[in-house]
Amino acid sequence: MAEIKDPENTILMELKDGTVTIELLPDVAPKHTERMKELARAGAYDNVCFHRVIDGFMAQTGDVQNGNMEQGFNLRRAGTGGSEHPDLPAEFSKLPHDRGTLGAARSANPNSANSQFFINFKDNHFLNGQYTVYGRVIDGMEHVDAIVRGEPPAQPDRMISVKVAADA
Repeated sequence: MAEIKDPENTILMELKDGTVTIELLPDVAPKHTERMKELARAGAYDNVCFHRVIDGFMAQTGDVQNGNMEQGFNLRRAGTGGSEHPDLPAEFSKLPHDRGTLGAARSANPNSANSQFFINFKDNHFLNGQYTVYGRVIDGMEHVDAIVRGEPPAQPDRMISVKVAADA
């Protein structure tokens, strides 16, 4: 298990196979980091599905509006929504989209990220400078690798729970 250096900026994501530990990067992307913690603390990410999982690319989740497996889950609409909060401005940096990094999903508008995010299965440097990087998996990447593939998957995996480590 990875050593958690900053529990206030560490996310514990429970998946079917185990816990994924994500180190957030508040000094690189403070608004995205704050939003993820706010939604995690509200329980908004609990039971939300991975609606777009592309082998050799990434796993996308975080549609708190349409992706909850218990409340109003709509596989056709999963991936089209966000949260009740306003969209976030882009926080692009020099950090590369390496394997295990967390990127903010968005529409064509660079300032449209809200609640959705993706985890890179491999180095995806063609995304550099176009999508905000605001975290990295420091433990449990094998559980991310085990997420069922599909756009959308027929039986999507979900985030069972998402917590800030300081609260766990």
